[in-house]
Amino acid sequence: MKLAIGSDEKNVFTDALIAELEQRGHTFTLFGPLAGADDQWPDVGQAVGAAVAAGEAEQGVVCCYTGTGVSIAANKVPGVRAALCGDAQTAEGARKWNHANVLALSLRATTIDIAREILTAWFATPCPPEEQAAVDQIAAIEATYRATE
Repeated sequence: MKLAIGSDEKNVFTDALIAELEQRGHTFTLFGPLAGADDQWPDVGQAVGAAVAAGEAEQGVVCCYTGTGVSIAANKVPGVRAALCGDAQTAEGARKWNHANVLALSLRATTIDIAREILTAWFATPCPPEEQAAVDQIAAIEATYRATE
């Protein structure tokens, strides 16, 4: 799968995350400090979200200290459904019920072992057809607010 991956810092965790995704056979485009840029978390979230929304990547992974900032920034891009996940069950639910397309992780709170569990659940969980109505409802809410801008 083609991914967009970004973080506001490059560290041992992000190196291990990239290696894990590569080992799982994913290809990716890197953003922020992972690509040698000096971007902050809003830039990273927006860039990864834009890549996913434009179809340049099928899904995204974003990281910052808490994971909250990059998920908020990514969610400002129309069509992005970023979910901050701290465990496999949350990742599974985000994919199943919301068809989340950007995974947000905390650099502070996520160990690489937990990240592996999250990635396994994230990539193994489809959004079943019966949940599409909820995903469509999210898109309709987004469209309503875009129309008033």
